[in-house]
Amino acid sequence: MGEPSVDNMFSTASNKPHSRRKRMLSNVYSKSHIMANEALKAQISTIIYDRFLPYLASTFDDTPPTTTTEQPQTQPGGGGVFNICALLSATTMDIVTGYIFGLNASSNLIDNREELAWFLDLYNSRRSFNFWPQEFPRFTAFVERWMPGYRLSPKWVDEANGEIEKWTADMCERADAQVSSAGAVGGEEKAECVPVVYQQLWKALSKEAKGEEESGGTLSQQLRMSLASEVLDHLAAGFDTSGITLTYIVHELSQHPDIQSRLQKELLTLSPRLVPSSAPAAIPDPKAVDALPVLHAVIWETLRLHSAIPGPQPRFTPAQGCRLGPEEKSYYVPGGVRVSASAGLLHLNEEVYERASEWRPERWLDMDRLDVEKKKDMESRWFWAFGSGGRMCIGSHLAVYQMKYIVAALYSNYSTTIVDDTDIEQSDAYTAPPKSDKLMIKLIKAYT
Repeated sequence: MGEPSVDNMFSTASNKPHSRRKRMLSNVYSKSHIMANEALKAQISTIIYDRFLPYLASTFDDTPPTTTTEQPQTQPGGGGVFNICALLSATTMDIVTGYIFGLNASSNLIDNREELAWFLDLYNSRRSFNFWPQEFPRFTAFVERWMPGYRLSPKWVDEANGEIEKWTADMCERADAQVSSAGAVGGEEKAECVPVVYQQLWKALSKEAKGEEESGGTLSQQLRMSLASEVLDHLAAGFDTSGITLTYIVHELSQHPDIQSRLQKELLTLSPRLVPSSAPAAIPDPKAVDALPVLHAVIWETLRLHSAIPGPQPRFTPAQGCRLGPEEKSYYVPGGVRVSASAGLLHLNEEVYERASEWRPERWLDMDRLDVEKKKDMESRWFWAFGSGGRMCIGSHLAVYQMKYIVAALYSNYSTTIVDDTDIEQSDAYTAPPKSDKLMIKLIKAYT
């Protein structure tokens, strides 16, 4: 963020600094930490019961439904009909920023629909102009500096990025005020207000700086920039990819009422159930939600068929070079060469995923009948929704955690049908949402 630019974990090409930064954060993003974290559980409870479910209920107001020929963004149209893409983006952003910054320092896009529309307009407008700065950042900077009047992307893209950076910086300032105080460090505040990721990164960068902090417990400007750059990447990746996956989960379930019904029956087994209540809200145990086989299969199959990042994921070969490909057909690649793999292609391997172009959650329910090698092929060797190895998505467990709770809350209370899925096909971009950024659905209240 700002000038000069500051690398974060994702944008760092060299392995050593990437690994060093990842070690700083790997604990708070580990599955064991995610599943047991009381702050995250409290944040999920507040967002589900105080924001998400009330938003769904508000779609049944008396306002005439928005017609399917219009381009609804964030406002429900009435009658249970609305564009669920916007709500899913808002919910994933609120959860991710809650875990990063603490709930009283994070976003509340579900309730603040004007802010949600503002943010989505900024964020989505930049999508088709990401190629040059993402793939050739130094060349892009060179052109803009030494070729006045010539740009590889419009100036307003920079302005949009600047607005998003400022929005993130404001959350950083609020979280920093908490972490800098004795109360935050001592853990005396409410669980939902703990800035889990920000606090961990703040401590790790402060320690790494070896006394470069300013007096009063505040960070130097360089460390503030490093913090802001890192968490901006986390919140952008965390909300965008999960929001895309959730959109296609709803789209697929709405086309497969038999699987939707099977999922709803499974959700009835949760205790407590994720339904509104006049009593103090409590959510089912994360391990119980995680263990639901149909819910897991629905999410895994959607991650496979509708990868949020289906295209090439770049890597650099090690300095000594390496061999790539199956053992009997491998070939040598020199060190420092950029290579890539594509989840969208890996997931369509018919030898691993039979009828690979079809959405078939049952393939993940029949794993017990498979031999060990087949299981490894399906679950790890060819499943690349989160990447693999040292560059694997650090937030994968948080992504799955939040998606399972969101799907469980939605289908514990409603069934869904499609009103308009025009241009639901995935965009040809680094992250691949629907071309229309829209999925109009109708909610039908479930028996509770």
